[in-house]
Amino acid sequence: MNKKNKYGSERVAVIGAGSWGTTLALLLAGKGCEINLWEFFPDQARALIRDRENRKFLPGVKIPDNVHITSDLEIALAGASRILFVTPSHTMRQVAGQVASTSGFHKKMIAINASKGLEEKTLCRMSEVLSQELKLPSRRIVGLLGPSHAEEVSRKMPTSIVVAGPDITILEDIQDLFMTDYFRVYTNKDLIGVELGVSLKNTIAIAAGICDGLGFGDNTKAALLTRGLAETKRLACKLGARDGTLSGLAGVGDMIVTCMSRHSRNRYVGEEIGKGRSLNDILEEMVMVAEGVKTTRAAVMLSKRAHVELPITEQVHKVLFRRKDPRRAIRDLMIRKARNEMYR
Repeated sequence: MNKKNKYGSERVAVIGAGSWGTTLALLLAGKGCEINLWEFFPDQARALIRDRENRKFLPGVKIPDNVHITSDLEIALAGASRILFVTPSHTMRQVAGQVASTSGFHKKMIAINASKGLEEKTLCRMSEVLSQELKLPSRRIVGLLGPSHAEEVSRKMPTSIVVAGPDITILEDIQDLFMTDYFRVYTNKDLIGVELGVSLKNTIAIAAGICDGLGFGDNTKAALLTRGLAETKRLACKLGARDGTLSGLAGVGDMIVTCMSRHSRNRYVGEEIGKGRSLNDILEEMVMVAEGVKTTRAAVMLSKRAHVELPITEQVHKVLFRRKDPRRAIRDLMIRKARNEMYR
């Protein structure tokens, strides 16, 4: 059976029409799915309908006719069997609560989280937020996460990502739904590790950007990524993740792309701080959300709760929120107590 025809009767609600939400909507539409793409702002929804293009986030990428755009959640949920959440982490709870109250929502739906981050007040992962608000069985909540810049996927550049959750049958179903000749999906039952890996690395990306802004070289970046991964593993494994997950796409993979890419919002924030700009000024001018800023606060609180040392994350926190001089922060990392590399 032709893959495009196979999914012709499939309707997916995509909640969030930013760059990544639009990109995933286009991917599924290309496989023949009918897509209900929900945009929070009515004016922006009207612009998307008028232009058939997300000029704000993905200029030049056309939106096909089988992507139906709306700012009404009731319309977005109508007839859908799967809900793809692609909203910023700080709005996830509110949006999920609204979804749960719509007439089209039902307990047989599968919720797919494609957002990276931690809820700052509760320290919850996004799947935990969805579980609390949607009241779905845990097996029906999965994460679709990994190293995947929308700017590249929307132009069909080869990309690999992970779908994670407890039920292998559902994982393989979602894997098949999203797989294309340019978008490869792997399954992983370690949802905790996948969600923590893609979230905690955002802080390390800010640190990488700071190094870029200060003019440091490849040696510094290599040390930062390696030691950043080590502390990410320490915390994630203490919270129930599997070590191997952090060595995969959601760990090493996402850290590489976020710390090295010109597309990375978090790396950009760090670079501008390294050049001497204030955090407030940087965030005020940004169109997209840099999840790492809020994640840094959450990560520090999580580390204290779990009694895990996160030296790089702690220094980034001081630079972001206590105005510590970035050069001093790097120096303080370098003169820490000598340790064995395998220190856990």
